[in-house]
Amino acid sequence: MEDHPVYSWNSKNILVVEDDESSAYLLGTFLKETGASITYTTDGNEAVDFVRKHPETDLVLMDIHLPNKDGFTATREIKSFARDVVVIAQTAYAFSMDHLEAKRAGCDAYLTKPLNMSLLLDKMDGYLS
Repeated sequence: MEDHPVYSWNSKNILVVEDDESSAYLLGTFLKETGASITYTTDGNEAVDFVRKHPETDLVLMDIHLPNKDGFTATREIKSFARDVVVIAQTAYAFSMDHLEAKRAGCDAYLTKPLNMSLLLDKMDGYLS
């Protein structure tokens, strides 16, 4: 049995922006073990509204290809009023232009799907610890 780090983010607030129900469920399964407060939205408009109403949000896991407002646009809007919120972009479309666009939009990190959960949690820990 492989040892894995135990993350303790009891005082942290994480928003998962994911329109795919199975992906959201998988993320939630891994994140609930951290003790963080997890909220879910399914599109970019909801994400922007949520962060605006909840300035205590510490980190956003932002899918890029979303209905109504894509993750790049949502990230730009969030960063315009909440510069300290960490945004980690995630996408199944691993085009090099997406990585560049994520950086331009203000994303703090960029990961491709399928997500390596160990890598994701380690990257999140770097921002949340």
